[in-house]
Amino acid sequence: MIWLILSVVLWGLIHSIMASLKFKATLEKMLGVQTMRFYRLFYNIFSAISFLPILWLMRVLPDRTLYQISAPWMYAMLFGQFLALIALIVGLLHTDIWEFAGLRQLVAPPHLKKGKLVVNGLYKHMRHPLYTFGLLFIWLTPVMTVNMLVMYISATVYTVVGAYFEERKLCREFGDAYAEYQARTPMLVPRIRKA
Repeated sequence: MIWLILSVVLWGLIHSIMASLKFKATLEKMLGVQTMRFYRLFYNIFSAISFLPILWLMRVLPDRTLYQISAPWMYAMLFGQFLALIALIVGLLHTDIWEFAGLRQLVAPPHLKKGKLVVNGLYKHMRHPLYTFGLLFIWLTPVMTVNMLVMYISATVYTVVGAYFEERKLCREFGDAYAEYQARTPMLVPRIRKA
């Protein structure tokens, strides 16, 4: 279990450093502005590939089942996962999915394009719907093992901490507009409003 925790912490640390503005600015100085058009795509591919050893560890380390939800509740959880997946897709569509993937930058370099603050759709109700529905998806898993629990707790902590760091970047990028958005919109859990 300790190896799984350490691997997630290491992955999270590398992932966070690579996402930081300081790291990207240093890389831009070293490699040049034109090279940075490939950065987001490389970052996404590197993040996915470097996560594979963690999945491998989850598979090979000793494990035991903590619980297994049976029908009909299992179907309710699977339906919840399906809805979370749909919400993730909708959230991505509210943003620029091609930019998110790193493909738009290949055509229009990032230094020529000013980012757009998205505050409509799901983003009207929470500032980080992709994080919210991603976490909802994993926690609605109807079977839970020790390794999965360690992984899900680690992912949840990383996501919440990462959201705070991302907010600092967004405040620098969008200034008062983002501060105003922060003041009126919850971070991860939408407010329940009376009709």
